[in-house]
Amino acid sequence: MAVLREEDLDPDPIRQFRRWHQEAATDAMVVATATPEGVPSGRVVLLKEVDHRGFVFYTSYESAKAADLGANPRAALVFHWPPVRQVRAGGAVHGVSRQETEDYWRTRPRPSQIGAWASHQSAVIAGRQVLEDRVTELAERFGDGEVPCPPSWGGYRVVPDWIEFWHHQEDRLHDRLRYRRAGDADAWTLERLAP
Repeated sequence: MAVLREEDLDPDPIRQFRRWHQEAATDAMVVATATPEGVPSGRVVLLKEVDHRGFVFYTSYESAKAADLGANPRAALVFHWPPVRQVRAGGAVHGVSRQETEDYWRTRPRPSQIGAWASHQSAVIAGRQVLEDRVTELAERFGDGEVPCPPSWGGYRVVPDWIEFWHHQEDRLHDRLRYRRAGDADAWTLERLAP
């Protein structure tokens, strides 16, 4: 398998990420958070946007991950693209603007919109029927009209301090190349890590 060299990567880690992401053709990523006590938690969510400002995902502000982020606004991301690639990133987390949330909300399929209203994410429920009844109730309530974005739902942006690109090698001498912010928000240092 070809070795991944520093000169193979774009000087801009976001452009490099976009190249690999496009080839992977999946938006699944793991978001890892921690409670104020340092108890970690990870879950798979969908990447909805990436640009020079960071990586964006959407969720309920009442979820366990939102509680973690409210108390400890940092996260780590993992993108695993078998058989040979992985990208990790970590940094501070900020809420996206309400306008960005509303704009994205309007692109969601209606069943997903109603599902966001129906689910009190991470809360214990008596059974699936609770959700199904709530969906039926909300579908009747909204009728054929627009489903508004719940005030308890929105986006987060992970602003990376670092982004690591990992490339599998059969001899276990995997290539790990990490970009780190270098002072200026748009300046990055590229370094190789031992596997």
